[in-house]
Amino acid sequence: MPVRVQVAEYYYAVVEDKPGEARRLLGFCSAHGVDLMNVTSFPVGKGQAQIDLFPKDADKLKQAASEAAIHLVGPKKAFLLQGADRPGVLVDYLLRLAYAGVDIYASNGTADGRGGFGFVLWVRPEDFEKASKALGI
Repeated sequence: MPVRVQVAEYYYAVVEDKPGEARRLLGFCSAHGVDLMNVTSFPVGKGQAQIDLFPKDADKLKQAASEAAIHLVGPKKAFLLQGADRPGVLVDYLLRLAYAGVDIYASNGTADGRGGFGFVLWVRPEDFEKASKALGI
């Protein structure tokens, strides 16, 4: 299976960094039928965490957040790479970005346990077009 590279829109919410906040947000998404391609969270300051949500249907996500009174920021853009997992599968793509002078701001990836992988990478907005070209989009 070839690697699929696409631009993925995401939205984020800043929540209290306390037990149950991610569950609460994901619970609202689930109750509203929001199908997420990726979820990434990390601390962003004292007592706060950012949760990035990559929906298949942005309108469903926005509706769920509105009903839950959750403020979303976005849409923002990142790159989503998916395909068959193998040693070194990402090396070519990372080299393309390096040769183009694009710094990867953040990344997150995993193997799915069935032979596939997913990898999200963020670049700075001013590098997005250059990165798109380097990745062949």
